[in-house]
Amino acid sequence: MESMKQNLVDIVGAANVIDSPEVLASYSKDESFATPMKPWFVVKVENAEQVQKLVRWANETKTTLVPVSSGAPHFKGDTVPSVPQSVIVDLSGMKKIISINRQQRMCIIEPGVTYGQLQEALAKEGMTLSTCLRPRANKSVLTSVLEVEPRLNCLHQFNYTEPVRCTEVTFGDGNQIFTGEAGNGPKDLQKQWELGKWQVHSNGPAATDMLRMVLQAQGSMGIVTWASMKCELLPTIKKMYLAPANKSTDLEDFVYKAIWARIGDKLYVMNKAYLASLMGETAEEIAELKKVMPNWVAAFGLSADILLPELKVSAQEHDIMEYAKQTGVQLLPRVPGASGEAVLEKSINPSGDTYWKQTAKGSFQDIFFITTLDRTSKFIEAMYELAIEAGYPTEDIGVYIQPQHMGTSVHLEFNLPYDPNNAKEAKKVKDLYAVASREMSKLGGYYARPYDIWANIQLNKDAQSYIMLQKMKDIFDPNNIMNTGKLTIK
Repeated sequence: MESMKQNLVDIVGAANVIDSPEVLASYSKDESFATPMKPWFVVKVENAEQVQKLVRWANETKTTLVPVSSGAPHFKGDTVPSVPQSVIVDLSGMKKIISINRQQRMCIIEPGVTYGQLQEALAKEGMTLSTCLRPRANKSVLTSVLEVEPRLNCLHQFNYTEPVRCTEVTFGDGNQIFTGEAGNGPKDLQKQWELGKWQVHSNGPAATDMLRMVLQAQGSMGIVTWASMKCELLPTIKKMYLAPANKSTDLEDFVYKAIWARIGDKLYVMNKAYLASLMGETAEEIAELKKVMPNWVAAFGLSADILLPELKVSAQEHDIMEYAKQTGVQLLPRVPGASGEAVLEKSINPSGDTYWKQTAKGSFQDIFFITTLDRTSKFIEAMYELAIEAGYPTEDIGVYIQPQHMGTSVHLEFNLPYDPNNAKEAKKVKDLYAVASREMSKLGGYYARPYDIWANIQLNKDAQSYIMLQKMKDIFDPNNIMNTGKLTIK
């Protein structure tokens, strides 16, 4: 034990190796229903060199490493060790914004950079990064993009993996490489910039696409220590319209029209429980908003940067209003309980100290997967039926439909708030989560991000893909030291 600790101290320094019971206990569980497991040590790393040395040490000692970049609390079980005597690799201290390039509209950041930190720095250069919906204040941007959390700018997401492009990654075998065009060398960013290379393209090195190995992998293939991302120019005009509806199906034709026409930049659908949670600052306010808000709302955003912004927005407004008329919906600047402007500001800015999904009852459990827009109503109906059987109030279920990859698919999310101090209520949600997760899979939901029990559910559906996954794991992590137990059938 002491010799192991000394090895870690030799790599990162005594101050960065933590084994106090309180800290280890905080990393042994999260806010999900994942089985708790106390780690052996928590190691705070400061650079890529330390990460590579740590991975090589883990291979020599056959010790599991669990990468963590975002601050607590966590909600998906991916940062909870699955095996005993694991070492948490805390990358949250790596907060360097390595590069911001307005000409190429690119930025390069380390794992500890949060959305608030990055957006502030980008704004100074007249740029912004597409974001997921109201991320946590201490959410790692790099983790968010590697896990392919759905972006709000779905109509400009020309690749499912956007906005991430190139990375520096230490794989489980201890080898460190650049992925994407950065992998074609030289292995020095400064020298690449001098040669006019800006880490823009994600394919590479050569004919490979190594980026795919670390996407949605929960740190089970390697540790990424920087990533380049495609940015956008900061809008000079922003508008958000809201389309109320009684049923989600009433909005489908309009959403499809907007997707096909490629009009606007933001497009998503929420039921009133989800929208009220997004907008409310207290549990009482959320309850009051649910009483007055429409059953369903589609949020549609228009924006323009520096090139003829008024003309662009005016032309798109004209077209989208015509599509709304054709599909029988109204695009309004506000609906009861919320204005379009307020919804936009809440959506694109990080949450406060308390994550917004915790406000309603203190805790929550999400169920999310990928499907297509025309099939969402089937899943929603099934979810409500399962909730009724479980005795969970359907009026508390939040539903979020986020088109992605230019609308080719949608992220469908069910949010189940509950009181963590009420054991009976927590068990009810835990049981509903397990039953509903299996049922959504049977109906065709695809768990592209298979956290916790979803790994068993999804990977058991395709033996050949699972065999291939294990072969790739054997190649890139031969000693199985990277977040052992994740992405496996148990």
